[in-house]
Amino acid sequence: MNIGIVCYPTFGGSGVIATELGKGLAQKGHKVHFITYKEPARLLDTFNENIFFHEVRLNDYPLFDYAPYETALASKLVDVAINAKLDIFHVHYAIPHASAAYMARQILLQKGISVPVITTLHGTDITLVGKDPTYEPVVTYSINQSCGVTAVSESLRQDTFAHFDIKNEIEVIPNFIDFSRFKKTNKDHFKKAIAPNGEKILVHTSNFRKVKRVEDVIQIFAKISKEIPSKLLMIGDGPERQNTEVLARSLCTQMDVRFLGKQEAVEELLAVADVFLMPSETESFGLAALEAMACEVPVVSSNAGGIPEVNIEGVTGFLLPVGDVEGMAKRTLELLQDEEKLAHFKQNAFAQAQQFDISKILPQYEAYYQKIKESGDCK
Repeated sequence: MNIGIVCYPTFGGSGVIATELGKGLAQKGHKVHFITYKEPARLLDTFNENIFFHEVRLNDYPLFDYAPYETALASKLVDVAINAKLDIFHVHYAIPHASAAYMARQILLQKGISVPVITTLHGTDITLVGKDPTYEPVVTYSINQSCGVTAVSESLRQDTFAHFDIKNEIEVIPNFIDFSRFKKTNKDHFKKAIAPNGEKILVHTSNFRKVKRVEDVIQIFAKISKEIPSKLLMIGDGPERQNTEVLARSLCTQMDVRFLGKQEAVEELLAVADVFLMPSETESFGLAALEAMACEVPVVSSNAGGIPEVNIEGVTGFLLPVGDVEGMAKRTLELLQDEEKLAHFKQNAFAQAQQFDISKILPQYEAYYQKIKESGDCK
């Protein structure tokens, strides 16, 4: 099958999943065409004869304060669909990809070419940005006009129906993990460099936005470090990083908290972790938690959104109400101070992560593509 994938080419969850999905499909023999404004981050170190990248270029005209990306994207989709003989458009993150794909589909229909559009909802395109009155009518319309719609969790599916007037069915196909990359590896030399005296290592990864509650991570760690020798690795970057660094300097010993910025090889850092912290205000799925669990790291998290579909209370980690810093610190200490329990939770985390192996999820997408392609009632 010839598949056109549209995504944001960033380190964010939707971009990562879209890229890894495309790579997995290419390995199974499908021709995969990535269509976006920059080569996806997870594609930079990859060569596969079945993977193609088409850059959406924006010409700079004095008339425009902001170049019309959606129009340029729709035009590029038409071009790629015709020349690569695409069977399907798979767009990740509704804004603006779903509406651009709808426009491209209508243009192609005028030329006698039918390319179905599948929209995958990832989270903030629904729970945050999509609710904005500036975008909501277009988001609703483009989702309803999609030939197929998927969501990465049951929680997100329910949120979509609750906040938008959606007539389409939404199929849940969860995020996944590639165990050829995310797995427990021996990094003792690295661990000794971070924790030379055998301190416990906690990890948090995110885009450092307010919804991730990164200041809660610091407050949790401050309570833990008073009880047990420990180190905290903060991976990622974003608007809340500066405030978080200031808070860390005021609450913690400077050498105990390391801000590492964006890291491509995050699995190497997860390999040395004892507990992963995710106190998010909202998460449609919790991909970062799943990546940690694949590396045998239990998770202490909030119970927001789709996280409980990944992190099982009392089995793979603990779930607490959003903002319960005290409770999260207490539960983390419960694990760190009991080696037998920690080892048991690590095994459970790995077993749970295996349920989301890409080899189990990829066939679900393939079957869905075929179903939509063969459906005759697409608009």
